[in-house]
Amino acid sequence: MRFLGVLLGMVLLLTGCADKAPPPEKFQFTAKTLEGAEFRGDKLVGQPAVLWFWTPWCPSCNAEASKVAGIAKKYDKIQFVGVAAQDQLDAMKKFVADHQMSGFPHLADLDGSVWKRFGVTAQPTFAFVREDGSVELLTGAPTEEQLDQRVSALMPKA
Repeated sequence: MRFLGVLLGMVLLLTGCADKAPPPEKFQFTAKTLEGAEFRGDKLVGQPAVLWFWTPWCPSCNAEASKVAGIAKKYDKIQFVGVAAQDQLDAMKKFVADHQMSGFPHLADLDGSVWKRFGVTAQPTFAFVREDGSVELLTGAPTEEQLDQRVSALMPKA
């Protein structure tokens, strides 16, 4: 009888019917995109992702916007998410439009709660999320080459 219980447990686990571990706490959030759609942080777990924490008035953020958009386009298998804060929604929307950054979602983190979850205290900051849910933060404006290297390291190995 014990053998049947173990066998059933293995079948449930392999078929995905068993309870899955909850995502890490920092990914347990919902936020609104700049367009008002709901975004669930737990959808980032299990896939490589890059979160770019920015503000519309930040000179470094403005300078690196086209670089970030280009890298996001190059690595279309990696989910990019912009996380805007410390300003009004209209300014955030203008930033995305001015820099033609509509190729990936941008969150309107009006209360800074997503920034807090990830321990972000300055902009720009990048959060490089590995498939296992581990996160590495980089505060400041990396060169295009440095950003490319960090993002390429997230690519699943073939």
